[in-house]
Amino acid sequence: MENLVKKAKAGDSSAFAQLIRMNTQSMYKVAWAYLKNDEDVADAIQETILKCYEKLSTLKKDSYFKTWMIRILINNCNEMLRHKGRVFPTMEMEEGIFEEPGYVDCEWKEILASLDEKYQVVMLLYYSKSFSVKEIAALLEISQNTVLTRLSRARKQLRAEYEGGYIHG
Repeated sequence: MENLVKKAKAGDSSAFAQLIRMNTQSMYKVAWAYLKNDEDVADAIQETILKCYEKLSTLKKDSYFKTWMIRILINNCNEMLRHKGRVFPTMEMEEGIFEEPGYVDCEWKEILASLDEKYQVVMLLYYSKSFSVKEIAALLEISQNTVLTRLSRARKQLRAEYEGGYIHG
């Protein structure tokens, strides 16, 4: 990916397009966790792509392209929520991400929907996109301990629901 970022920074639009294609699913899932509406998600992704293209030269480390892009997306989602009157502080935001299509995807979305919103993004980033605790903390601008606490509480909430018979599998 770093090679593509270097090419994109040098003005290669096809390299930038490839970077976006590689990360579209991640962007969709993150935006969906915040916005829960396909039209808003599409708008947020479109705005993110435009900002990334315009600001690509400001990216300091090419290896952090995805993290940088997701941070821009989260900011765009937060801005859209503010305009709709549904404001969540960054510390309480969560993101939804998922890798497999079809039934499993639907089931995963249902499970995540059962969680408090502040746990959804952390769970999705950690389990679906394999972001590290450190990366999640940086993306959401919260401490690593907060990320760990949210992961732990989300697991406990899921366990309680599962044991209570609310989650069927």
